[in-house]
Amino acid sequence: MTIASAGNTRKYVAILSGVLLLGGLLAGCGSSNDNDKASSSANNSSSDNQPSAANNSSNANTNADANAPSTNDTDKPQEKVKLTLLIDNQQDTVNVAKALVDAFQAKNPNITIETETRPAGSEGDNFVKTRLSTGDMNDVFFYNSGSLMQALNPEQNILDVTGEPWEGDVIDSFKQTVTFNGKQYGAPYNSSMGGGWFYNKKIYAQLGLSVPKTWDELMANTKKIKEAGITAIIGTYKDSWTSQLIMLADYYNVQAEAPTFAADYTANKAKYATTPAALRGFEKLQETAGYMNKDYLAANLDAGLKMLAEGKGAQYPMLTFVIPTIAQNNPDNINDIGFFAQPGDSADKNGLTVWMPGAAYIYKNGQHLDEAKKFVAFIASPEGMAVVGTVSKPTGPYVIKGAAIPDDVPQVVKDMLPYFDSGMTAPALEFVSPVKGPNLPQITVEVGSGHKKAADAAADYDKDVEKQAQQLGLAGW
Repeated sequence: MTIASAGNTRKYVAILSGVLLLGGLLAGCGSSNDNDKASSSANNSSSDNQPSAANNSSNANTNADANAPSTNDTDKPQEKVKLTLLIDNQQDTVNVAKALVDAFQAKNPNITIETETRPAGSEGDNFVKTRLSTGDMNDVFFYNSGSLMQALNPEQNILDVTGEPWEGDVIDSFKQTVTFNGKQYGAPYNSSMGGGWFYNKKIYAQLGLSVPKTWDELMANTKKIKEAGITAIIGTYKDSWTSQLIMLADYYNVQAEAPTFAADYTANKAKYATTPAALRGFEKLQETAGYMNKDYLAANLDAGLKMLAEGKGAQYPMLTFVIPTIAQNNPDNINDIGFFAQPGDSADKNGLTVWMPGAAYIYKNGQHLDEAKKFVAFIASPEGMAVVGTVSKPTGPYVIKGAAIPDDVPQVVKDMLPYFDSGMTAPALEFVSPVKGPNLPQITVEVGSGHKKAADAAADYDKDVEKQAQQLGLAGW
């Protein structure tokens, strides 16, 4: 895979694309041999579907010389096509893209893929939007799923992949995050991560505790741990974003009780303070006050992970992206750690809030849509995810049915599988609504430290989101 910087290759690619287009017109239309089950959609436009000259010949030609050269399209050389792929410059993304491109090119030697990197973060967002607005976007690009994707004007810029054969293998909770006006636009290119509770299995076993299925069971465990003289809940509020996790990880329970909350919240028809299921997340956070380590206001993420691994703290509300850090810093303790979803108030509705992976999108106005669809089909296949797993350790299950996580992942990753296998997952709210107030970490620090009541915090947060919603120009605000 060739990786070029964002600013140095566009002129070269434009010239080369023109040469390739002319070469394609001269060479004619070749067939595509597809050895990948997941990429069968690319064959819809293959010249293999066209009748051969032999089938179109008249009856008078049936006695033609059997040794005459065949005119069947399968005898023609395959057309050489070059695709361009745009990714962010994070090392994990670069590794994933290289592995996928190498594996795909090995199966499809007539297609070469040149990879270009862009910055991450807001600079990268602006880069992608500029490319789309100028009509200069790459054939395929990796970008966020969820509300950020919706801001790209997908109907105008991104190819609709609804109904592609591979699309049926994508789990429903991910489809929500790449859907706009009832159409789907992206395919996942990496694993998910969960939002819930890490726990020290040795402490649980020592105290005879079971994984809780309801919030009351979780709080009962918490009280027993505190009574045993062990820090029951690890707090790391120096990194204030970590204070949000209890509230954010509760979204599966919100959706279970109020299925239209995301849409109503986005349209300013529902509020945290007046929606009991949404308010419940703030109430749960309030109930944890008094159970954290004494230095929770000064402790940071690294300190919290160390406490968990060494058994100095029993439970830690957190995202599973931290698993590789624990495995690296405390390899001897990684198998002492388990994970469970944030419980709701009913064991029958126990499910997991999931932070979804980014997606691969096809530029709608690209010149090689069939080949691009073939590449994306490969990415969104169990085979593609197996390739990803060789260079990027998953922090949660893949969102492709039949895509197995590697056998050597820590048990904490495997603890998430039952939620996926039973379909009890929901994307975090930020993936289905663009409305998120900037002051949430400060508000949740106040609640978790016992300085603000849940109802007041919910009302404050409802005010906090107004300015952002207005800046986004959302209807109803």
